[in-house]
Amino acid sequence: MLRLKVFIISIFLASLIVAVTSGPILIETSLYVKTLLLFWVFSFLYSHLSIVVRKGNVSMDYGIYYGLSLGLFAGPLGLFIFETIYRFTVYLSRKWSKTADPDEFLHTFYNIGAFALNHSIAYYMFITLHPFFQSIPFGFWILIILLVIMVSFLSDTYLIIILSITGDIKSRNDAIDFVKSRSLLDMGKIIFSNGLLLLFIQQQNWEMLIALFILNYLVSRSYVAKSQSMQHKIERDKFKQMAYTDFLTEVYNRAFMDKKMDEYNNSGENIGIIVSDIDTFKNINDTYNHAVGDRVIQHYAATLQSYLDDGDYLFRSGGEEFTIFLRNRDYQECIELAEKMKSGVETTPAMAEFKAENISIPYTASFGLYYYKTSNHLEIKKAYVYADHLLLDSKELGKNRVSVKNGLTDMPLSLRYN
Repeated sequence: MLRLKVFIISIFLASLIVAVTSGPILIETSLYVKTLLLFWVFSFLYSHLSIVVRKGNVSMDYGIYYGLSLGLFAGPLGLFIFETIYRFTVYLSRKWSKTADPDEFLHTFYNIGAFALNHSIAYYMFITLHPFFQSIPFGFWILIILLVIMVSFLSDTYLIIILSITGDIKSRNDAIDFVKSRSLLDMGKIIFSNGLLLLFIQQQNWEMLIALFILNYLVSRSYVAKSQSMQHKIERDKFKQMAYTDFLTEVYNRAFMDKKMDEYNNSGENIGIIVSDIDTFKNINDTYNHAVGDRVIQHYAATLQSYLDDGDYLFRSGGEEFTIFLRNRDYQECIELAEKMKSGVETTPAMAEFKAENISIPYTASFGLYYYKTSNHLEIKKAYVYADHLLLDSKELGKNRVSVKNGLTDMPLSLRYN
């Protein structure tokens, strides 16, 4: 976009003019070269740890930048030379590793111009205000804080203009939200890092200077590693949840039911296994459509889920068939809960949209409950089959009913009370 290119080149030219007209580098050449090399090496190392956030068509790097301290020490020209060398090093590195954006070259000119211009403005503010802050307790740090706030404000202003040009910011609220997204912790790191670096450069305390660079690098490296580890865990958990979740009803699926069966098999606890499905579900699909049928299934799953405790599990084990594992209950409590579910389904119709109208769809469900103690006497998959047979009994007896069996009565006394 022409407007975007004009804006970026304008910032770059402004920073170049300020650098050239500001006069020579303020310190002797050998000291400047030594400082430049240290800042360049550690800034380049740190560039690999910056977080790249893409907003619309624009990529933004978030991290700690050391240009403020170098600019206050060497002046605008020394700062501009550093920014040019550093930013083109990053550009060439990304081109070589094939991680560069299509507009990386243009972004490089923006980074040179914006950082050099902002920190040059900070330099002139520093030399103007420093005499007034010298006599104030913590005056140096107060001034550094003010400079970082000013630089952050200018950076946000440039980016808001760019994002407005690209159409990624469309209103004042968008701009306010963008400013609010800036991390105060990152600003704090910039304040103390650049303040300490400036003090160490002025004292030519190279050991402390290098130690601070290394400390910043190690802390940032650790943070990035932990962030990546957490992100990978979140992604793994998300994929695992997706693998075990039914897309339509958002309850557990058959794969997770099989996993839980393996987990509870021979665990020695009493479990009530319910297999249930919607009565005459095919008629609902034939009368309306599959979208309405899906809505009924969703309503059915939500109704069943509303009766369960934290230790219970609801699985979609077939089209309109659901399986429930009831735990921490005795046989009678499982029967009472199954009856409540049946009544709840019968008295709570599903709501759906059909032919642009909201309709109420009453329906019923049948249940088969098999209660037993998990042990090597009877595998849980066999108990599930028994519950499924009990569901068929409910269907044959007229539907909308609960058929039950206490499997404990079939177990040897030695297992039943063990």
